[in-house]
Amino acid sequence: MHEVQGVRANLHAHFSSGATPILTVRSGETVVVRDVPDVGWGLEPAASATSPRRKVDRDPARDNGPCLCGPIAVEGARPGDTLEVKVESIRTTPWAWTYAGGGMGSPAWNQSLGLGDAPLTLLRWAIDHERGHATSHLGNIVPLRPFLGCIGLTPAAEHADGWTPRACGGNMDCREITSGTRLFLPVMAAGALLSIGDTHAAQGDGEVAGTAIECGLEEARLTLTLHHDRPIRQPRLLTADAWMTLGFESTLDDAAATAMSEMLDLMVAELGMSRAEALALASAQVSLRITQVVNPARGVHAVWPITPRPTRT
Repeated sequence: MHEVQGVRANLHAHFSSGATPILTVRSGETVVVRDVPDVGWGLEPAASATSPRRKVDRDPARDNGPCLCGPIAVEGARPGDTLEVKVESIRTTPWAWTYAGGGMGSPAWNQSLGLGDAPLTLLRWAIDHERGHATSHLGNIVPLRPFLGCIGLTPAAEHADGWTPRACGGNMDCREITSGTRLFLPVMAAGALLSIGDTHAAQGDGEVAGTAIECGLEEARLTLTLHHDRPIRQPRLLTADAWMTLGFESTLDDAAATAMSEMLDLMVAELGMSRAEALALASAQVSLRITQVVNPARGVHAVWPITPRPTRT
């Protein structure tokens, strides 16, 4: 088992195939990542929507993106491989926050919701791990479902925006990447180069305000397994009860088509049927869900329940 601390030297804002790994592990090993600041590089919650808060010292020009910890390299990983990241456990900080309005999310989206001129609004949250819920300062109670909003590999590019989700993951904001989930990502750069950040205590599908219940990470345990014989084109998830495939594009229509195309690849391989037959079955069994509507690339995930699993007769 390896350990990584979210100290300044291990934090960055963008993905780069030329980045120097902070750690190199072998396939099948577990990494424990501790004490990573929140997505805004914060070390504490905001007291109000306008008050300053304690943050990590950073270069505004170089670190103008989400706070990420990494990259972690996997020995022997090369383009064309698939990296499986099993989320063993996640524990958040006891504090969290959610912003809405005031420029958060897409301006067009806020305008359509009647919030185009709304000031920045803050919900402060207290996290109760023992009881399994978060409570806002207004008294709202939400069950905990912690996950990593940003978890991804480095694309082939020397520089890739940290805010944008893509085929090899990144800022996906998919609430299904929680404890017990196995995430499969296509390797696009030597070493795979995994980075994580943007911890959420809970989020609804869509992340409609532009932020979820944003918090820091106390500890995440991730087991990294390399597959040389399972090429994929987009992220896939395996939970206790479903396969999921994800698509990220400039529009929700295109993201849905990408997620569904990857799902058909999976169904054809699993069931041994034609692509048209798989689409017919998917129309009866697969659900499309909006992953998020606020990032530079919109997200959709297709969900295929594992049981009951019809087979071809």
